[in-house]
Amino acid sequence: MRLSTSRQACYRNVVGQRGELFSSRTTVGNRTYFFNVKENRAGDVYLNVVESKKRGGDADFERHSIIIFEEDMGGFLASFDKAIRFIRSREQHRRG
Repeated sequence: MRLSTSRQACYRNVVGQRGELFSSRTTVGNRTYFFNVKENRAGDVYLNVVESKKRGGDADFERHSIIIFEEDMGGFLASFDKAIRFIRSREQHRRG
């Protein structure tokens, strides 16, 4: 994914900063999902979704994350909702 110059500047602002406003998590099997709402130094609010998965040993984890900025949330949620509806529709067709 290639970020615009302004988005790269915003991304650099958020890396390494806590600024946590809200956090929630759910664990399913060996995966834990974290939903963290944060604010960077510039006052930009964003959602950081992190998947953490155990890999082999007790202290070895594989982590993946995405950041969705507040101004992008509407489009992100609309597409996310479409994906969820597709998955549910597919499950219903499989059941009969």
